[in-house]
Amino acid sequence: MTQFNAMTRYAHVIGIAALAGGCAPPPQSAGVEFRTPIEVVDVGTGTVEDVVVATGNLRPREIVTLDIETPGHLQVARDGQGRRLAEGMRVAAGDVIARVTGEDARLHARLETTRQAMEAAKAQLDRRKELREANVASEEELQQAEERYEMALYEFERSTLNAAKATLETPIAGTILRLARDADGRPKADGQLLRAGFVVAEIAPVDELVADIDLIGPELARVEVGLAARIRHYAYEDLFAGEVIRLSPTLDPVKHTFRAEVSVANAERLLRPGMFVEVVVVVEQRQDVVVVPRDAVANRAGRSVVFILDGQSVSRRNVRLGLGDDDKVQVLEGVADGDRVAVRGLDTLTDGNRIRIVGS
Repeated sequence: MTQFNAMTRYAHVIGIAALAGGCAPPPQSAGVEFRTPIEVVDVGTGTVEDVVVATGNLRPREIVTLDIETPGHLQVARDGQGRRLAEGMRVAAGDVIARVTGEDARLHARLETTRQAMEAAKAQLDRRKELREANVASEEELQQAEERYEMALYEFERSTLNAAKATLETPIAGTILRLARDADGRPKADGQLLRAGFVVAEIAPVDELVADIDLIGPELARVEVGLAARIRHYAYEDLFAGEVIRLSPTLDPVKHTFRAEVSVANAERLLRPGMFVEVVVVVEQRQDVVVVPRDAVANRAGRSVVFILDGQSVSRRNVRLGLGDDDKVQVLEGVADGDRVAVRGLDTLTDGNRIRIVGS
């Protein structure tokens, strides 16, 4: 009985202790401070530009077309090593590109016939002059002989010109862009009979090309002759230097744009006529100015602001911006070289926010 009472009293004490523990307040936990994660970059100096970006196609600055005026058989010329001329080869001014040979060409020229007629008329004129000096021939006979000689000389000179037309020479130095192809682009073989009017070759210098670009009204107001340009083609990493050389005085009635011509330096001949390129015209450029990434600029109530790193927090600064592009922008007032500005996490930042820096 005594043992039972002892056990009862022990259980009663345990129950009271448990009840007391359940009513006790929870332990105090340490406070946690939230800090906004951001990325920052150093403010520095650099170059900013105001640019106009357009696209266009490349073409030669000038081009020469050599076509057949004398019907005959085609004979493409050879180079100094005996190779038949081909598209892509370079030629000098005065080089023979092709000749038209055969009976048709010879008959068309009639060079030998007209030469003989001219020589006979000249001999007859000389004889008439001698007779006139001896008072044997009349003045009228001398005049008729002069007229016959003038006509024979004209025919001979025209035949000489026709004979020269059978030899096609290039008047300029350049690269052969097209050579002896028909309307479908198929090459013509030597010896093939050609009619008058057939285009034998197109030759143009390609060490400087022209990009034709179209500008809309606001762009035309910013672009002028002499501005520098950069040209890019997806096949090459390097940019090509250029310059605006002409602005069209009229509006294209179909596209409602203005045409601008941009010269493109192509000394290594990497670019080809017909290529589609991107042209960046530099309207204005400022060097060694304070710049920040475009991502560092936020808009607050219509004002451009940046957030400057200030110890463990950020300080909001109103800024006045200058020139810029999609990547960076000039800051005229508000930050200085050496400041550190936030470039990520700006959406929820306010002046004085405690921050933690993440990323690089």
